[in-house]
Amino acid sequence: MKQTTNSILMIRPIHFRMNEQTAVNNYFQEELSLKNTEINKKAQEEFDAYVFKLKSFGVEVIVISDTEKFDTPDSIFPNNWISFHADGSVGLYPMFAENRRLERREDILTTLEENGFVIENVIDYTSAEEEDLYLEGTGSIILDRVNRKAYCALSARASEELFIEFCEDFEYTPVVFVANQTVEDKRAPIYHTNVMMCIAETFAVICLETIDDTSERKNVLKHLKEDGKQVIEISEAQMHHFAGNMLQVKGKDNELFLVMSQAAYDALSQSQISKIKNHCKIISSSLETIETCGGGSARCMMAEIFLPKAH
Repeated sequence: MKQTTNSILMIRPIHFRMNEQTAVNNYFQEELSLKNTEINKKAQEEFDAYVFKLKSFGVEVIVISDTEKFDTPDSIFPNNWISFHADGSVGLYPMFAENRRLERREDILTTLEENGFVIENVIDYTSAEEEDLYLEGTGSIILDRVNRKAYCALSARASEELFIEFCEDFEYTPVVFVANQTVEDKRAPIYHTNVMMCIAETFAVICLETIDDTSERKNVLKHLKEDGKQVIEISEAQMHHFAGNMLQVKGKDNELFLVMSQAAYDALSQSQISKIKNHCKIISSSLETIETCGGGSARCMMAEIFLPKAH
């Protein structure tokens, strides 16, 4: 099993804006006083520069454009509705916001097959939407693929019941906890696990202070440490600059990189940066508009492709 891949799926936006349907529990989203067309244009520029940067380091990026067919402001974050696994399985996930359900597209699977990837079977959890249960892909689930552990911070978008079902289907040991952030002086669940933690091959970046329950926090730490991960801790303030929303990828000659936004990089201390650089190089790209309006960052924009390649 591999923890990292060289192949990434990214969706180029055509209707990007602040999604009013996700803003109800994504406290990272903010209004910008720009017209939607202007916001979308800026998001496209950030997206294109980001893809260019990834490719320049030898990451294989398959870019598929969003479709005019639907109004899908969050299509830029495909990792929430689909995941691709080394055994040829594809996971399809139930989405909290109704307009995000329109992002799921059969033709994307066809395009991947045309690019030489093999899809053996599709495990579809989307019928859970009828029961108002959600599990938003690798936004909700952080996978340690090598040690077969899955980490999940429960929220309105991450049902424990579905998470356990996912772990049974894909053969992962579940590590469940609640991660909170302070919103107007109250603690409220963080909408996605991948904004507060990232697991790389030899280290993990995590905002431990969001896990208010000490026994849950100890349990998460125990799992990371017994699997030999160096734990690099970030603060809640750093998390708000998307310093937890990172992904390790492979570039040319299998060189490892940790990908993050410029805002995330700027939020890190020199000591945190040097800890990361002991493990791998860093790629950062400015995603200001996407982060502000979308409430997601570098990690959310990449759906990792672990599917086998046809010989």
